[in-house]
Amino acid sequence: MASSAATIRAHMERLVRGMTELRHDGRFDEPNLDGSAGDYISFDSWEWPQGVGLYGLVRLWLYTGDAGLRATIEAWYERRIDAGLPPLNINTTAPMLALSLLWRETRDPRWEKPLAEWAERVMRDLPRTPEGGFQHDVSDKVNDDELWDDTLFMAGLFLACYGSAAAKPELVQEAQRQFLVHSRYLADPQSGLWFHGWTFAGRHNFARALWARGNAWITVGILDLIELCDVAEPLRSYLLGIWETQVEALLKLQVPSGAWRTLLDDPSSYEEMSATAGFGYGLLKAARLGFGPQACGAAGGRALEAVLTNIGADGVLGNVSYGTRMGHDLQFYRDIPIQPTGYGQALAILCLTEGLIHAQQKEEGKAA
Repeated sequence: MASSAATIRAHMERLVRGMTELRHDGRFDEPNLDGSAGDYISFDSWEWPQGVGLYGLVRLWLYTGDAGLRATIEAWYERRIDAGLPPLNINTTAPMLALSLLWRETRDPRWEKPLAEWAERVMRDLPRTPEGGFQHDVSDKVNDDELWDDTLFMAGLFLACYGSAAAKPELVQEAQRQFLVHSRYLADPQSGLWFHGWTFAGRHNFARALWARGNAWITVGILDLIELCDVAEPLRSYLLGIWETQVEALLKLQVPSGAWRTLLDDPSSYEEMSATAGFGYGLLKAARLGFGPQACGAAGGRALEAVLTNIGADGVLGNVSYGTRMGHDLQFYRDIPIQPTGYGQALAILCLTEGLIHAQQKEEGKAA
């Protein structure tokens, strides 16, 4: 039985609280290239998990109009910008996506300069692979000549959103180019799913891992790219075709609980909730917008129920795999530890927001 709008709202309130209260407990020691401490868990840190988390919060604010939530988001950016931004890489670009979406709606002048300067540096300074892809360098590692799924969400969507909002078509064009280059090397024509990464140095897809969260970045990323900027034909149809092919494969791999496994095609790997939330968001959104197979809505609803089941009383989403580097064998992915994270919270918030829209529409339809 599908959860009510009231049930989804109650879980959402706990999720938001759980995310803003996340703190690093010292379990993981991942120093940055410059020797400073890396923090991929605490809410009050500028990194990719927090960037994804803020995107979830801004999307929720756009739907609810909650003034307190907006104040929380704006206070976070004010603190972090005043403290000084970190060095540029793919992952430190992630928080700029939510900021660009916030600025698109509010036009608050506080955010104009950091957005413009960061976009200029992305275009000028990010290392490139052959064929002009963004090399997936991160805060603690340089990944020479490597393309990763994650890049499209962490950097591509920012250029698309900010470029569209700021009337800078060259940024939008670059974002779309990145989706083309990455789809050429990461989309598996045999399965319809996406590999985690590609190296030009060895010209291979590493472990050829059909990793769930990497695929979720694509399910979310293609739909949100089309929403955040004008994608003209024939690129729009091309990307939606790749997206629908991926979704057809995903529908066959959803397990009875409503979840997906961390290696999508490997029954021995664990069920993973951040990817399940991302898929749920994408499938529910597609059903609302009229994209994809007819089964999207029902599959997205099952994913939503799986996510709700995994939200604890403390508002933390359970069974989320920790940040996942490039694996050279499949066992690497099976062994990634479970850890509460900002991106797990955020993808769940996105999923519940879409679920709330569906639930409210259904309840309003019955009332009418």
